[in-house]
Amino acid sequence: MTETVYKVDMLARVEGEGRFSVQVHDGEVTGAELSIFEAPRFFEALLRGRSLAEVPDIVARICGICPIAYQMSSVRALESALELVVPAEVWPLRRLLYCGEWIASHVLHMFLLHAPDYLGYDSAIEMAADHRELVERGLHMKKIGNQVIELLGGRAIHPVSVRVGGFTRAPRPRELDELRPALALGLDQALETVEWAAKLAKPSQDNDYVFVAVKGDDYPLERGDRLAISDRGDIAVEEFNEAFHEAQVERSNALHCRLADGAAYLCGPLARLNLFADKLHPRAREALERSELRLPVRNPYESITVRAIEVVHAFAEAVDIVAAYRRPAQPFVAWRPRAGVGHGATEAPRGLLYHRYVVTDEGEVAQAQIVPPTSQNQARIEQDLVALVPSLLTLPHDQATRRCEQLIRAYDPCISCATHFLTYDVEATP
Repeated sequence: MTETVYKVDMLARVEGEGRFSVQVHDGEVTGAELSIFEAPRFFEALLRGRSLAEVPDIVARICGICPIAYQMSSVRALESALELVVPAEVWPLRRLLYCGEWIASHVLHMFLLHAPDYLGYDSAIEMAADHRELVERGLHMKKIGNQVIELLGGRAIHPVSVRVGGFTRAPRPRELDELRPALALGLDQALETVEWAAKLAKPSQDNDYVFVAVKGDDYPLERGDRLAISDRGDIAVEEFNEAFHEAQVERSNALHCRLADGAAYLCGPLARLNLFADKLHPRAREALERSELRLPVRNPYESITVRAIEVVHAFAEAVDIVAAYRRPAQPFVAWRPRAGVGHGATEAPRGLLYHRYVVTDEGEVAQAQIVPPTSQNQARIEQDLVALVPSLLTLPHDQATRRCEQLIRAYDPCISCATHFLTYDVEATP
């Protein structure tokens, strides 16, 4: 009898603190666990009793990499609860801001966190010594994404201009015009990146996924009133808690979210592309064709190529939005307090981000529920590790362990986002 354990006590090149362990006994997997042990942060509890006006700024602090995703899901949910109709001119600005975050987040992941896995380095710093031009390209594109966020959001990290009903301020046309040269150059660099990512040598994997993503008129991003579930149709966003179920698992400070029947599912770039490739910007569709990826894409290691295609999409959309921009007559519509329940879902770079709020007639939060992408993907990551094991058995132990790490990093997990408890009870003793 032989027993093998692939284990890393501290995952590197992911946001937050986590570890994994895969146990194999006589060639059979006896356990696969991704443990998230970063301390829970209780944002849902912190929101109770706060004014609705404070929510976008508070939830932005959940993540320094994707704060806009939290802001956009929150305002969508709160506007739903208030039955507030946002001016049509505001939506392009919301989409442009979200494009900036997709660019900055995807590029950070691809070039600094995931590329070292494919090129054989332990860190981006080591990789930069031999691939300076590659790293500089990534840093340049990320800078452009940050410029978009800063212009619309007031600052690049934890933007402050997003509010319920719109923005505190809409930029002047000449301010957006100043972005045009950078966006055009960024688009060219993004197209080069797709070619580079497509040529990377990737492990072979073919997993049977259930894909989930926001469904709307356009490629999933900041807007959509339904959720698409592959081979199961779609549901209204407000039906989330009927179709999905969160549960605490002992090994993790993040809730596992599964479909109501217990099935694990995948959200994020692979899900969006497989469900809605036909809605990509024409420049991104061209990049997809040149990449020679064939749908359905079911190899998680190909996520680096899919993210590169989404970066092309984000740059191309940003170019179009800036070219067509007309400054709104007013950047927001005022809201009045009313009791209600609101639901909102948008597509963070890592996948579906769902918010639900119960609000009072005084304009305060009574209950909050936030379901981040990583907690939704965690069960699927563990199943992917199980599926990976047969290909590991002939590899040296250190190579097999790195292959597991590479798989987890393919999801770009945001562990800090995911940490929260289902319940928290304190018993006082006299």
